[in-house]
Amino acid sequence: MKDAIKIYNAKENNLKNINLEIPKNKLIVFTGLSGSGKSTLAFDTLYAEGQRRYIESLSAYARQFLDKVGKPDVERIEGLTPAIAIDQKTTSKNPRSTVGTITEVYDYFRLLYARVGKQHCHKCGKPISQMSSSDVIEQVLSLPDGAKIVILAPLINRKKGTFADLLEGLRNKGYVRAMIDGVMVRLDEEIELEKNKMHTIKIVIDRVVVKEENRDRIAQDVEKGLKESFGELEVEIINHKELDCDKHVHYSEHMACFDCKISFEPLEPLSFSFNSPKGACSSCDGLGIRYSLDMKKIINEDLCLKDGAIKIIYGFNKGYYFKMLTAFCEAANIDMNKTFRELEEHEKKAILHGGVEEAVFTWKRHKLRRKWEGIVTIAYNMVKDEKDMAEYMTEKTCDSCNGNRLKPSSQSVYVAKKTISDIINLPIEDAHKFFQDEKNFDYLNAQNKMISAPILKEIRERIFFLNDVGLGYITLGRDARTISGGEAQRIRVASQIGSGLTGVMYVLDEPSIGLHERDTNKLIKTLKALQEKGNTVIVVEHDKETIKEADFIVDIGPNAGKYGGEIVFAGTLKQMLKANTLTAQYVSGKKQIAYSHNRPQEKYIEIKNVNINNIKNLDVQIPLKNLVSITGVSGSGKSSLILQTLLPVAKELLNHAKRVKKVDGVEISGLENLDKVIYLDQSPIGRTPRSNPATYTGLMDEIRTLFSKTKEASLRGYKVGRFSFNVKGGRCEKCQGEGEIKIEMHFLPDIMVKCDECDGQRYNRQTLEILYKGKSIADVLNMSVDEALEFFAKVPKIYAKLKTLSDVGLGYITLGQNAVTLSGGEAQRIKLSKELSKKDTGNTLYILDEPTTGLHFADVDRLTKVLHHLVEVGNSVLVIEHNLDIIKNSDWVIDIGPEGGNKGGKVVAEGTPEELAKTHKKTNSYTGYYLNKELNEK
Repeated sequence: MKDAIKIYNAKENNLKNINLEIPKNKLIVFTGLSGSGKSTLAFDTLYAEGQRRYIESLSAYARQFLDKVGKPDVERIEGLTPAIAIDQKTTSKNPRSTVGTITEVYDYFRLLYARVGKQHCHKCGKPISQMSSSDVIEQVLSLPDGAKIVILAPLINRKKGTFADLLEGLRNKGYVRAMIDGVMVRLDEEIELEKNKMHTIKIVIDRVVVKEENRDRIAQDVEKGLKESFGELEVEIINHKELDCDKHVHYSEHMACFDCKISFEPLEPLSFSFNSPKGACSSCDGLGIRYSLDMKKIINEDLCLKDGAIKIIYGFNKGYYFKMLTAFCEAANIDMNKTFRELEEHEKKAILHGGVEEAVFTWKRHKLRRKWEGIVTIAYNMVKDEKDMAEYMTEKTCDSCNGNRLKPSSQSVYVAKKTISDIINLPIEDAHKFFQDEKNFDYLNAQNKMISAPILKEIRERIFFLNDVGLGYITLGRDARTISGGEAQRIRVASQIGSGLTGVMYVLDEPSIGLHERDTNKLIKTLKALQEKGNTVIVVEHDKETIKEADFIVDIGPNAGKYGGEIVFAGTLKQMLKANTLTAQYVSGKKQIAYSHNRPQEKYIEIKNVNINNIKNLDVQIPLKNLVSITGVSGSGKSSLILQTLLPVAKELLNHAKRVKKVDGVEISGLENLDKVIYLDQSPIGRTPRSNPATYTGLMDEIRTLFSKTKEASLRGYKVGRFSFNVKGGRCEKCQGEGEIKIEMHFLPDIMVKCDECDGQRYNRQTLEILYKGKSIADVLNMSVDEALEFFAKVPKIYAKLKTLSDVGLGYITLGQNAVTLSGGEAQRIKLSKELSKKDTGNTLYILDEPTTGLHFADVDRLTKVLHHLVEVGNSVLVIEHNLDIIKNSDWVIDIGPEGGNKGGKVVAEGTPEELAKTHKKTNSYTGYYLNKELNEK
């Protein structure tokens, strides 16, 4: 290939001297079994080398660290272009980040509103304007010819007083008339105002008719009036009915509402920033949420007062307040043997907010007399002092800004009849329609149209691309912390397309994660748009449709771990299908993931009256002892139903969990048929290099015990603790058992380098001298699960745990692999294997959120087998999933939709996969439509 990226002898991780040519400016898919080396080639070799070359171009100050920057283990790469990686790491954990801020669309909104926004008073809603004296003169002179006007200078607006000195001063200045409380009076008459009444006083500057010969006179009058009233002027049009115009017109040189007596600062972009004091809501500091005491968590209404109805003052170390309450109840004649629910309303109010009676009680041999302040005051005082009060707090939307994060004055600026809060609360697809309709902006004058044109162009492009990658259902104001890895990745893809860069190599990690089949085509179209701009787009992907649409496919394998790392195939789809690789067999349909399932639906979990997010008054039944898939397009309400509604109740009832956040008003029955609930999410199994699969699954304890029982360890007196890299003794002290040392890069991100003392092995030399079957403990941690399975074949406890890891398709990961380097899907399957290795009681509810993330077709096959096995032994498995191979092998499917966001939240269809496929036209189920295609392709 002439125009290509050429890789020579790549040996990073498990890659085996790979030589590969990749065409530039094409859509390229790297595929293969999980752990075969796809990410190593794409991210750890191609992208890492691109980054290394970039760092080399920096100043000498940055390069002084380069001897410690890891160079990919590759002989050379030719034709490499600047590289940008778009991975699945959630964009931001900052509560101040929103979809709008991370895509930079919000920055353009702020600019648009600051430059062409029309300010209104947030109290009365009237428009606010600012004019120079010249502008006011021009405005008055532009009134209709023949208008009989009274030019007034407002001095007093609804204030109490006699204002005798003010009126005397006006007489001395030579003014003849004034408008007092709406009545025209002569100043040479005796005027007495009531001291305790509100008065409004305006000086009459002149009475004049608008016509050409009076221009200079009117100009002088206006200037005089503005001077007298410090920048305010009013004009009353006597013959307003004849001229069909307003009777009163108010002009101001200030940004102020004269009616409400509120002044406003000139608009600037920071006026709309919730990260700046100029724009942020003062009540929540721009977070949109506040934490307040939850009375339901503080009070158990079904208990009597003496038995701990007021939870926060009952129990260990809370006796002082409990004694005070007891004394107060005696003084106020409140029966402490009654449950809180049975008390009279005035009694409840007294306990909560305080009473007039004093409490007299003995505390530490001292007789005390205290006024009962009420539980609310006591609780707030405790919040300041105690960290454990978090369990009594609840997060709620800020009342002042309604969750919009901005101060009232910033939320009262309009562009095209919408405030900035209105815009960010629209789903992206609706915002896209709004900005595409140019009629919405026709009202702008020529100057403002010129100012807004480049801003609107940027906004339209960015919103178009966000909508185009299948994110039309989310709002721009959505908290970035609630975004999934797949959504975050697609947001960044959209941002990159909007940036308009060319000649770049983009490396993406499974961008189809979290996408329904319906939206995958949108994503592919977007990736092609990125490629057509003149970029090389490399996608690590397992999705069948993406593989079919690729210009060039690289299949890595043939297996995982040390049995992978080879190029099985590189070429076009047509060539791959002829080559008949494992991937090709699944893509072509020669291999099918099919498991016989015909389980009855006899017992159910019934969920009634669900009202959360976009779900309104939903009732649904989930069959037990079945593999059930919850499906639907992104944002349809799957997670809201299962993770936010069902899971907290199940955790509380079955696992006796505390501090769960439940949805109000929901009724759930049928959980009594289960023993426990296990939720397997994709959160990391650990956040430090000390965490790894061996420690998480409990393998490490067994391995340490095994090494401590060796002959050499016994002779040296080494106990189990000697083989821990978390405590002093056997670990390498230079890196403190981490195997890596952090190097601070100052203005560049910190990097981790291998410890030169232990060569990354975590242990000191003496500990590494202890061998089991010729291997040190560091050698064991460097083994893959499949290698260890063979090595520990005769150690039952270790073998059983390793077998479950292998069964869920993780035979390729190493026992000591840094938890931070594991994908969300791998972390989830490690958790699953840990649960599988425990003694199964049956009657367990397993809830999994997209377990097929990062899995090749062959791995999905293995996972499906594991899930069916769980059901066969009496458990219930609930899977939130988009993968058709899992869905078509489910016993029951519940499809939520029909769309995302406010167009979703309903049960569109439910039944067996075959039933959904047959009835998809009648139910308008997208899942049913694609199931029909999938089942009929057999």
